Amino acid sequence: MHALTGFSLVSLLSFGYLSWDWTKPSLVADGPTEASEQPSVAPPQPPHIIFILTDDQGYHDVGYHGSDIETPTLDRLAAEGVKLENYYIQPICTPSRSQLLTGRYQIHTGLQHSIIRPRQPNCLPLDQVTLPQKLQEAGYSTHMVGKWHLGFYRKECLPTRRGFDTFLGSLTGNVDYYTYDNCDGPGVCGFDLHEGENVAWGLSGQYSTMLYAQRVSHILASHSPRQPLFLYVAFQAVHTPLQSPREYLYRYRSMGNVARRKYAAMVTCMDEAVRNITWALKRYGFYNNSVIIFSSDNGGQTFSGGSNWPLRGRKGTYWEGGVRGLGFVHSPLLKRKRRTSRALVHITDWYPTLVGLAGGTVSVADGLDGYDVWPAISEGRASPRTEILHNIDPLYNHARHGSLEGGFGIWNTAVQAAIRVGEWKLLTGDPGYGDWIPPQTLAAFPGSWWNLERMASARQAVWLFNISADPYEREDLAGQRPDVVRALLARLVDYNRTAIPVRYPAENPRAHPDFNGGAWGPWASDEEEEEEEEEARSRSLSRGRRKKKCKICKLRSFFRKLNTRLMSHRI
Repeated sequence: MHALTGFSLVSLLSFGYLSWDWTKPSLVADGPTEASEQPSVAPPQPPHIIFILTDDQGYHDVGYHGSDIETPTLDRLAAEGVKLENYYIQPICTPSRSQLLTGRYQIHTGLQHSIIRPRQPNCLPLDQVTLPQKLQEAGYSTHMVGKWHLGFYRKECLPTRRGFDTFLGSLTGNVDYYTYDNCDGPGVCGFDLHEGENVAWGLSGQYSTMLYAQRVSHILASHSPRQPLFLYVAFQAVHTPLQSPREYLYRYRSMGNVARRKYAAMVTCMDEAVRNITWALKRYGFYNNSVIIFSSDNGGQTFSGGSNWPLRGRKGTYWEGGVRGLGFVHSPLLKRKRRTSRALVHITDWYPTLVGLAGGTVSVADGLDGYDVWPAISEGRASPRTEILHNIDPLYNHARHGSLEGGFGIWNTAVQAAIRVGEWKLLTGDPGYGDWIPPQTLAAFPGSWWNLERMASARQAVWLFNISADPYEREDLAGQRPDVVRALLARLVDYNRTAIPVRYPAENPRAHPDFNGGAWGPWASDEEEEEEEEEARSRSLSRGRRKKKCKICKLRSFFRKLNTRLMSHRI
């Protein structure tokens, strides 16, 4: 009789699990709150690490920053953990993701310029040990769900070859949320949803935010809490295209601006997906020994519904609106919870911090630019980081009014660069659109609105701000403090001496999805890779000899620059 009762109970539990609809956040509305009172205990093993990365979520697009968008889960997790309010990321997708997984600045990976595009023979450098590889060495099971955007032209570049045991997601940077199609120009379209190293044709039709949350829940359901787990959840949300399930749009029906309405619905849907993930961590016994990290990847795209108010600038710029990130840590293992941290933290810091939490080690030989900031986050100690190199991009369009003379003879101020040292931030070259853009809540603004908060002077190539006193970058002090300008330019010079050449190869027609069964995926052979490297060396030698360019070379150069400008607007 007892055996029969046990069998019935197990059957009921199994049926409950199999019949649960993980794609409906409303089914688990109060799960996290009920379980959050479980007492913290000393971890018997390294903690489970859950890193959640959102795409294009603006600084103003979370409830605890005063947003008009509802994010109750993020608000609660941040309030119960540690809010990172001096946290920096990169202004566009690939750079942030590369720095997260390598712990290195862009100048040390060759990814200083733009993003990795679908048809480029380029990817995260294969000679660098990634964060998941380090965690595997420490005994972790590693899983990735979501957007990769770190190159895929060779199989060696794929997530499953760079440290992840499993992968479900997209390889490119911009796909349809339902069909998973991505077009990299007119007529260059393909399917982009992969499971492991195979195309996941059968999963199309499911909204990506819900699909990814569902996959995380399945991973947790099938994994033993006794084995340390690293989950990298890189949501596609809330990047364009602006698509959302209808039920989320309905709650913002009174919002006049259509783009903002769709964007808000996508953010709230993502918030509920995070709630489902948190609930699953508690249901399957992971939560008490877990560290949940939430981060955006760059500033919000203000003309696609996002908002970075009151920060200056937007995605793709080195103003605070492009590089100041949303971030918090939620964990029962935090020693000092429910507080706001002003410690300086950069996205490269997660590599050594998480390796340290996992019981692994990093050394000077690893060449990392990040610091272990766990004592600063968990205990409130001072951050070991005192400066950040935002980037040096020698390929970006040179500022018309910059010069070597303007940089005291030590730095060409026409070059796009940005650095933070202590409370000071210096920008040179063209930092990108420098407007202050209020939340776009109305359907249309009067024409005069566009001139209210525009950058006062375009005839400039150097800016200096005291970010601690002026986080909104309204008072340029470059003219008043030439001593600080010179000191920070000298730091740029020092960093530039350690930079490796930019890798930004020309697009290859072999990458067209039509040659890969209609899907984006690896396309280059080892022989083609050797040819690319040889061509790159030849181009470098040709530039060094300063040969005169033929007419066709000038034409090719013109179209390459034109394409770069057009694509920079797209991202």
